[in-house]
Parts: sequence; structure tokens; C-alpha cells
Amino acid sequence: MHRYLTADWIFPVTSAPIANGVLQVSSTGEILAIYTESEAAEQQINDVERFEGVLVPGFVNTHCHLELSHLFGKIPEQTGLPAFVREIVAQRTASDEIVIDAMKAADKAMYENGIVAVGDISNQLISKDVKQHSSLYYHTFVEVFGFNKPSHPIMDDAIRIRDSYWPLKASIVPHAPYSVFEELFKYIEKETRPIDILSIHNQETLAENEFFERGTGDFEAMYQRMGVPKTNAHGTGSNAIHYHLPQLPKNRTLLVHNTFTSKADIDFASAHHKELYWCLCPNANLYIENNLPEVMLFLDPQIKVTLGTDSLASNHQLSILAEMQTLQQQKRVPFNELLKWATINGACFLGIDQQYGSFETGKTPGVNLVELGAGQIIKSKNVKRLI
Repeated sequence: MHRYLTADWIFPVTSAPIANGVLQVSSTGEILAIYTESEAAEQQINDVERFEGVLVPGFVNTHCHLELSHLFGKIPEQTGLPAFVREIVAQRTASDEIVIDAMKAADKAMYENGIVAVGDISNQLISKDVKQHSSLYYHTFVEVFGFNKPSHPIMDDAIRIRDSYWPLKASIVPHAPYSVFEELFKYIEKETRPIDILSIHNQETLAENEFFERGTGDFEAMYQRMGVPKTNAHGTGSNAIHYHLPQLPKNRTLLVHNTFTSKADIDFASAHHKELYWCLCPNANLYIENNLPEVMLFLDPQIKVTLGTDSLASNHQLSILAEMQTLQQQKRVPFNELLKWATINGACFLGIDQQYGSFETGKTPGVNLVELGAGQIIKSKNVKRLI
């Protein structure tokens, strides 16, 4: 049994929007055909379900921390990243039952918010069962960090967790430039397989750049509290991206947040790594730093941008549409561009664009109904998942 769906507009993403178009969708969610209004009339298609709004493919959330879902509402806003990290460390511990229940609720919320696929940061194996029983596609990034600790036990644990996620997709990734020292980067490179995709938090706070440029600031103070000595990587005159990017394998890589990334940084990164994607998490940036990236720098068609929600520790909801609305309202990014970031770009990064990311025959991308008026998202919470 199949369905015919129509709305004011259909946005296939990889082709032009279609006014009053009709989607033919199978019972399994496969796109069987896409008709213009006139083609649907010629075919004398009956039983068309009519909706007010626009039809778009399911959203792809390329950066989430499902394991932190139990911290919803527990960390104050606008503390700055160093203080936020301290709160995560202080409050993270909870019983497995509490953590799992919160993850299940977060997974359900993402499904209801029209998300079909997730790139999720994990530090342990606790989310595997939730992911295996989810309707969403997950790729797990097993995150490692170490300052001057021996790399062998860190990597042994990461390899065990990565392999234990099988049959789900998983890869080992560095946390952030300020938390991964050079020896550990070498071990990560050694354990990176050709099939792996990578992720790293990048330039999320001014303090990160300051630490590498001048060797001072909040992260120097953090090192002093931990009794960890600085290295010759700190105070070089060059910022964080110059430290970590040359050490990363040349696999497809996601740079996350980029709140304080400049045009010069983008040019440097593009010259040194040809498989880069840039993930923006605007609502988390506002929650933690009360700042947003220079989004207009990322509108170059050669730059591949995706969207993420970060965690419920740093966000009020897990909704890609809410991230889109924030960027549209505060940075005036056109809806067509945001939709690419929210769908096909994320699917390409995760390597699932044969199934997700756009309305094309043979794909099963999910179908969302969104309210749109004069090109503007009307209500970020009003996304209705039709398939």
C-alpha cells in the first residue's frame, strides 16, 4: 500500500522546490515517484493527502551527546566552556537506570522532531542498547581524551568500546585540541581505519585559541589545577586549528561548533584537509558561550556545513528545526541553504546519502511537514513527522 502526499511546496533538496507537488511513498517509506502538480493531474492520482506547509526530508543531527541527556536543565546557561566542562565532570555521574531512561526519552524526542540519523559522541557503551532498539540511524564517535597520561590504556579502552558497538557503526575520535596531546593523536591515527569517519570539537571558545596562541587563560588555569604541565604546543602564536588539524588522519572529518573560527582558519583547513565538514550547533553555542559563529563565512558553496544539537546538558531541546530557526532569525541564512545543512550534507558526512538526505526515487529519507511562511520557519516546535 502506498500513499500520495502533497503540500504547498515539496523541497527535494537536491533539485528545485515544487509548488503543490505530490510524493508517492511506499508503505516502507521509499520514495516511489515525485510529481509536479500538472503531472499528478495527468496521472489522475486519487486519494492524495493534502497538508498545509512544506514537505522536507528527515533531518540529520551530526553532533549529539546522548549520554548526557540526564543533565537536562542542571547546568546554568552562559557560564563559558571551561566552567561548563567543570559542571559536566561534577554532575555527570548517575545510576545506569537514570541515564538509560533519559537517553530513551531523548531518542524518542529526536524521532518526534523529525530526525532520522544521528552522529553521537560516546565515552562508554551504555547507549548501545538504546541505539539498537531505536528507529534512528546512529553512528557512534567513541571520544578519547588525555593530557599527559599514557596513551596505551586510553586507546585500549577506546578500541574495546568501538568494537563492542558492532553491528552499529562506530569510530574512535579525539575530544578537542586542548584535551588531546600529541602522542595520543598519533595513537588515534594508528587506530583509524579507512572506513572510519572522524569528529573533533573545534574552536568552541576564545580560551581555546588563547591557550594555543599565548599559553594563557582559562585552559592554562585548568592545566594548573590538574597538575598537568603545558607543552611546546601551547603559546606558539598559532591557534587551535593549526595544532590539531595537521595531526588528524585525512578521513572524512567533522569540525564541531567552530564558534570562533575565522576566514583565515577556514582557508587553512581547506588547504590542509579535503574531506572536511563543518558542524554548527547554534543553540548550544548560545547556551554555553552566548555567542554564535560567523555564519556568513560558511556560505561558500565549497564549504560543507552540517547541523547538530549538542546535548540536553547544553540545549533546551534536541531539534534540528530549532537550530535552523535560530540561524535564520539571528544570521538570516536562507531556508534553502539551511535545509541542505540539515539533510543532505549531514547524510553525506555520515555516508548514508544513498538512503537519507533528499527526496529521490529509491530513497527512504523520512518525510517531515514544516510550517513555512514567506521563506521563514514559523514555529520551530511544529515539525510533524509524516513518515
